[in-house]
Amino acid sequence: MTATFVHTPLAQTVLPRPSRTRDLLLVLGGSLFVAALAQVRIPLPFTPVPITGQTFGVMLVGAGFGARLGFLTLLVYLLEGILGLPFFSGGGSGLGHLAGATGGYLLAFPLAAGLMGWLVERWGVDRNPWKMALAMLSCSALIFLLGATWLGVWLNQNVEPTSILAVLNKGVFPFIPGDLVKCGLAAVLLPTIWRWVGRERPPADS
Repeated sequence: MTATFVHTPLAQTVLPRPSRTRDLLLVLGGSLFVAALAQVRIPLPFTPVPITGQTFGVMLVGAGFGARLGFLTLLVYLLEGILGLPFFSGGGSGLGHLAGATGGYLLAFPLAAGLMGWLVERWGVDRNPWKMALAMLSCSALIFLLGATWLGVWLNQNVEPTSILAVLNKGVFPFIPGDLVKCGLAAVLLPTIWRWVGRERPPADS
């Protein structure tokens, strides 16, 4: 049987020797990276959802670590915030954030990182600017889908009856320009790093 080729993610290419220590350090470092970007926060007066740098970190972690480690890293990030570390947007923490207006976006992060990692491993999207931009848009769409759905339920239960259009105006449309900028940055950054790395090493079992 012919084995399916798997593109090696960037982190495993730079650190090719598999070990639990390597994976643990990547997961912890990745969660800290996302937590740092979560502190880049711009509140908007018409919505409980702020503009943050979290989604950019989520995509980079997924692309850099691959599906399994990307998914685990964002699960650890959520757990760290739930347990009280000030890792959520604006230094927030606690289980209440998952039950609040932005809970759907937070819960979508592991799925988006896993999807991005899968796209990298399956098609090597991080080697090509256009493919990387499309992958970023796909993962952003997943975050918007879960985040806006959750936001709509939260608004209807806690604020007032809210139409689908109103939910989109509060949870999707204001964030599209910023996401396009993030897509462009990632589409330039990752292929450039791959050119520096110079070559792709064959995947190692971990």
